[in-house]
Amino acid sequence: MKIIHYAIVAVLVLGVGYYLWMKPPSLNPTPDSRAAEALALVQSHQAQGYSTILEAMTEHVRSMSERNRVARLGEWRVKYVEGDQYEIRVQLRDQGVTGQWFEREFIWHVDLSSKKVNAASLAADGVTPKAPE
Repeated sequence: MKIIHYAIVAVLVLGVGYYLWMKPPSLNPTPDSRAAEALALVQSHQAQGYSTILEAMTEHVRSMSERNRVARLGEWRVKYVEGDQYEIRVQLRDQGVTGQWFEREFIWHVDLSSKKVNAASLAADGVTPKAPE
C-alpha cells in the first residue's frame, strides 16, 4: 500500500515539474525588469497603419485567418546587448496560397536611456514608422 502512495506522489511531483518546465511563455514573465521594459517599448510603439506594433502583428494573423490562410506569430524574444541596449525579435510564419510557408523575422533595437525603438530588419522596417530627423 505504501508503494502505491509513493508512486502517486512521484507521478504528481514529476507532473508538476514537467508543467513548470514546459509552461507557455505567457505564464513565464521575463525576470529582468529592464528586458520587460524593452519588450513593452517595442510592443507599444506606434506601427504604420496601427496604433501599436503588437496590434499590427496580431491583426495580420487575424486577417489571414479570415482569408482561410494560416499565420503564426512566434514567441517574442529579448536579448541584452550592452548598457541600455536590448534586441527584440519575433518570427511570423505565413502560409502561402500553394501551402508553402514563408517566414519573416522582425528585429528591433531598443535604447532604454532614450526610450528609442529602431527597426533592425527589413521586416521590422515595414511596420515601424521612420523617426523624424
